[in-house]
Amino acid sequence: QVQLVESGGGLVQAGGSLRLSCAASGRTFSSYDMGWFRQAPGKEREFVAAISKSGSTYVTDSVKGRFTISRDNAKNTVYLQMNSLKPDDTAVYYCAARGGGAYRSTVRGYDYWGQGTQVTVSS
Repeated sequence: QVQLVESGGGLVQAGGSLRLSCAASGRTFSSYDMGWFRQAPGKEREFVAAISKSGSTYVTDSVKGRFTISRDNAKNTVYLQMNSLKPDDTAVYYCAARGGGAYRSTVRGYDYWGQGTQVTVSS
């Protein structure tokens, strides 16, 4: 079992930056693949980025070159650095964890979820 707590969301102007953090409980953080998803009002939750146990990273095309995912196993924390933010990036951002396997970029592929943090980008 792992508990996830996101932080770092807020209101930012278009073109600005934010760094989201997700702190995980437990002593087995390094054994989990981690992901970030987002959900805008009226839309389905969508994949943003993932980082494997070994540190391999994956990002969705719409944020490639702007968002970077990283992890610090010593701090049990995964980060999402978001640069050049756009109004379309406005959403609640969720951190998620999984043991592994298929469906890395889908909601069904993750076992544990945080409560989410709101990111609002003004034009």
